[in-house]
Formats: sequence, structure tokens, C-alpha cells
Amino acid sequence: MQAGISAVIAMLLWLTIMPAQAAVIFMYHHFGRSDLPSTNVRLEQFEAHLNYLQRAGYQILPLEEIVRSLRQHRPLPDRSVAITIDDAYLSVYTEAYPRLRRRHWPFTVFTATDPVDRKFPAFMNWQQMREMQQHGARFANHSSHHDHLIRHRRGEPRQQWRARIRQDIHHAQQRLRTELGQASMLFAYSYGEYNHDLAKLVTDMGFTAFGQQSGAIGLYSYPRALPRYPMSESFANLADFRIKAGSLALPVVDVIPWDPELTTDRRPQMTITLADSTARLQQLRCYVSGQGAVTPRWLQAERRFTVQAPAALPPGRSRYNCTAPATRSDRYYWFSHLWILPPAPSKSSSVALPVTAPQH
Repeated sequence: MQAGISAVIAMLLWLTIMPAQAAVIFMYHHFGRSDLPSTNVRLEQFEAHLNYLQRAGYQILPLEEIVRSLRQHRPLPDRSVAITIDDAYLSVYTEAYPRLRRRHWPFTVFTATDPVDRKFPAFMNWQQMREMQQHGARFANHSSHHDHLIRHRRGEPRQQWRARIRQDIHHAQQRLRTELGQASMLFAYSYGEYNHDLAKLVTDMGFTAFGQQSGAIGLYSYPRALPRYPMSESFANLADFRIKAGSLALPVVDVIPWDPELTTDRRPQMTITLADSTARLQQLRCYVSGQGAVTPRWLQAERRFTVQAPAALPPGRSRYNCTAPATRSDRYYWFSHLWILPPAPSKSSSVALPVTAPQH
């Protein structure tokens, strides 16, 4: 009994002194592919990112280590960063890998296994991935086919959808283990899309999951959809990168509704409850994709506010982003919530990832 009480006291003490930020995770796709600007970073941009992280003393850690610390409530060094890359395109091997290997930095490639197995020329092959694995690269699950996993086929019952998606993810995990000898229990949603049902399926399978919504991760981050900062040409300038690298996790203890998939409500009202932090909440600002800044409405309860889009969200993916400056530094707390207005059900969703980049 005494040991149990001591453990609780130790945890409460740790929660009191822990740093506000656990880590920042960056996400890339293509490197040096100017023909695919929406998912590409120019090589000079990528080199500027790496040079800045090195010069500014950031700790580049394996993604598994960050996740393990988060789950075990162990603090990480301040300014910890993980580098992730989605889809396993060939430019990862030809451009990103040599630059990361020179620095001896770990990174994780979320791999859609079907295009690799089918030897699509725009993708790496297993031998290249085995070579990279020997020099710090880690590989994780990004599904087999890179479908829009939340979508049901026309007339497909929920249980049949669950069985199909579970098999897709399981097959990708088995291919990684067969070809590379191991596969971490990390999963990145294709297109960054998830809903309650998909997140439950993935976490029930034992995975920690990642989206493509912006923000740092911290104590209160949901392991069923952890945020990552997407990097593409339009959003990869060094000034913005520096702000994102130094960002803090806005301590969101509750978000209603959490499920990002919309049905009839195209102006969702999001209600956020915050834990205590050094954020200057009087300077909290929120933004809606394509609609600009909106004023959050504070509720009577302390550290609780709502945000609602002024106009209907369009079909596809949208986000509410909220940021607030920290009290004792020039850093920003950051939180992003995804919304998805899906199209009508398709006849089939068994379409392999195309050679050209998907619009993430």
C-alpha cells in the first residue's frame, strides 16, 4: 500500500516539474522533385533544415524512443526532434538518406508496402531499405495499398470494412518483418485521414498512430493520432521551420468532438479544455483552413474555449489550428485538429498508391 502511495506521489511530482514539450516530429515525402511541389521539399530547403537543427543543438531521436518516453511518462530532453518520411519514395534513398547518414541521425520511413512489392520505379526497393536500416533508418507501417482507409466500399458493412482494413495493415506489417527482420508498432495514417473507428482498430492492434496535423507532442497528446508537421515547398521556409521546431504542445486534456469525420455539420464547433501551462492564453489565436483567423470564445470554466468556422468547410480535409505564445520565451504552444468531409462511398477502394504523389 505504501509503495502504491509513493508511486502516485512520484507521478504527481513528475507531472508538476515535467517540461511542457515532449518532442516535435517532422514529416517529409519527396526530396528534390520540383514537379511535385505539394509533397516535395527542395534540396536546399532540406539542407537548411538539417543545418539549423544541428547548429541550434536539437536532439534528433528515434521515433520509437520518443513514443516510449511518452507512454512511460518519462521526460525527454528539451528540443527533441524526430524525422519521419512517408511512402518510401526513391528520393528518400538518393537524396535524404545520404544527408542524414552523414550526420548519423535516426529517421523513420512509414512504408506503403504494395508499391514496393510491385517494384514501382518511383519507390525504393527492399535491398535499398535493408542498406538504410544498417545506417540508422527505421521502417514502420503505412498500410499495404495506401487507400483512404476510413472509406467504406459501397454497401460494405462496418464489420466487413474492419476485417478488410485490419488485413491490409496486418499484411504490411508482415511484409516489413519478412523483408527487414523487424517492424515497429508505429503506424501512419495514409493521407493523414482517421476517424474514431479507424483509430480504435489501429490502437486495438497495438499501434501508436500518427496523423498529418500540425503541432508538438506532449503528456496529453493522444497516441491514437499524434501530430506531425508536414513539410512541403510552400511551408518549408527556414523562418517557419524554426518556429515549428521550437514549438510546445498545447496541453489539450479534452477535445469535443474528437472524431474528425463530419456527416452533416459543415461548421463543427470544437470545445477545448486545457491543463495549466505557461501559455499566454489571452493571446490565443485560432485559424480555420482557407478561412483565416477566428476568435475563440472562452467559457466560464477556466482554460476552456470553443472555436467554430465562420463558413462551411469544403469536401476533403480541413483543420482548426490554435497557437499561443509562451510566457517566458519566444516559443509557441500549438494544437491542430483535423476535420474530414468525405465524398460519397466508392465502388472499390483497393487502389494502389499511384506513382505520382498523393495530395496529402
